[in-house]
Amino acid sequence: MKTLAAVAAALLLTWSATPASAFVVEVTTSVAVADADDQRQLKTALQAAVDSVLNDAISFTPTVIVLTDAVLVGDRLYVRLLLTDQDGERAFNDLRPNELRPQPENADLKI
Repeated sequence: MKTLAAVAAALLLTWSATPASAFVVEVTTSVAVADADDQRQLKTALQAAVDSVLNDAISFTPTVIVLTDAVLVGDRLYVRLLLTDQDGERAFNDLRPNELRPQPENADLKI
C-alpha cells in the first residue's frame, strides 16, 4: 500500500509540473556573395542572412543571436545561427560554470 501511495504521489507531481517553455533554434541559411574579398560585401551579405532568418524563419523575438558557423562555397555564404528568447538565454546562463556567470555589480568579490 505504501508503494502504491508513493507511486501515486510521484505521478501526481510529474503530472502537475509544467515544463519551462523556451525557444532555442539553430538555423542554417545562405546568401549570394559576388566578391568574397570585399569585407563590406561580406558584412552586408551576413546582415541580409540574419535579417532573412529574423523576418522569415522564426516567429519569436530573440534576445541572443550567435553565429556558430560560416562557410564560403563558391559564390554562396552559408551561415549557421543559434537564436534564443529570454527564457532560453536564462537556461544557457544556468548551464554555465559559476565562475563564468555575470555577477551583479553589488556582489561581494570572493577570492
